[in-house]
Amino acid sequence: MSIVEMKVPTIGESITEVTLSQWLVADGAYVELDQSICEFESDKATLEFPAEASGKLIHVAAADDDLEIGALVAKIDTSVTAPSGGDKTPAPKAPAEEKAAPVAESNGTDTYAKGHPSPAAAKILAESNIDASKVSGSGKDGRITKEDAQQAVTSYVPESKPAKTEKTTPAATSAPIAFSREIRQEKMSRMRRTIAKRLVSAKNNTAMLTTFNEVDLTEVNKVRAQFQDEFVAKYGVKLGYMSLFAKACAQVLMEMPQVNAQIDGEQLIYHDYVDISFAISTPNGLVVPPIHNVESLHYADIEKKLKGLAVKARDGNLSLEEMSGGTFTITNGGVFGSMLSTPIINEPQSAILGMHNILERPVAINGQVEIRPMMYLALSYDHRVIDGSSSVTFLVKVKKLLEDPVRMMLGV
Repeated sequence: MSIVEMKVPTIGESITEVTLSQWLVADGAYVELDQSICEFESDKATLEFPAEASGKLIHVAAADDDLEIGALVAKIDTSVTAPSGGDKTPAPKAPAEEKAAPVAESNGTDTYAKGHPSPAAAKILAESNIDASKVSGSGKDGRITKEDAQQAVTSYVPESKPAKTEKTTPAATSAPIAFSREIRQEKMSRMRRTIAKRLVSAKNNTAMLTTFNEVDLTEVNKVRAQFQDEFVAKYGVKLGYMSLFAKACAQVLMEMPQVNAQIDGEQLIYHDYVDISFAISTPNGLVVPPIHNVESLHYADIEKKLKGLAVKARDGNLSLEEMSGGTFTITNGGVFGSMLSTPIINEPQSAILGMHNILERPVAINGQVEIRPMMYLALSYDHRVIDGSSSVTFLVKVKKLLEDPVRMMLGV
């Protein structure tokens, strides 16, 4: 018997532990070299773990186990050969005199990947209650890709409405029972645990304050309405609020480097660039991937990059590099209907801008009451780095740019 040990690989400099979120291959099943056998959930992303050899897979760790880097995850018995046909049950290795005709070569069409969905595809199919066996895979060796799953969801029409049974109605979504006292426990995901630690750290280790202002988006709406069709025709993406807010913040951050700085021990680190992290809500929690050099990007480039990051974040495909960095953060609670909030600083950054919903409210304009689309802005900042006067000045400058977006776009 020849055994290959599978251990948790080094994932990133700051990552010392991962969680085995799920096994993709059953214990005792045959695996091919480079086949994904399980998923690891790190502080920042979910990663697939490929087999380092072909053979029979032996689970050592269990799902939901927290594992340190270098810990033993599984073993692979390489003395076991591939089964014939589609059966994944390992076959014993043939005797030495029969090696000329290995079992693995008896079927050249079926592989482990055929009909097997990728993790992202499996999630999409499970959410729509679609059987993977009814989906054709277009990926390598017949693997079901995310695009295959999305197409299956789009074209899927149930044959008939299933009757509501205990199997089709989870307990969590069933109608509440009067005077019920039941509880349920669920282990926090690694990402949720990391988010909790970072938020508590930001509250405890920074001198955080929040200042507020409001912005009149009348002119922003006019610009978007006037040039939206031409913008889409030329760049293939809509001109959204986020790119306008990002460019306004980037311009002011270049003028006020202290708001774009961060503290490191007894040193202040200043940046001659603006990398803005954007808070994106995902099923597993909030992630804040940055877009680099926003001060140098066109509005269309920001919109395209943000759209790409959002898709990757919600599919769990963000890389560690895409999750790292950032000198300033923007979070938009307005998409969920928030009127006002105090966002928490994204350490080690020193400031975060909170956007909120746009409401038509009566405001005084040149002695007259007018109905205008108004948004409250909130800037949370680390008072150790940023003075109160600087935080107020920052918000006022951002407000002025957004209320005169043509001047901002012309850079005058």
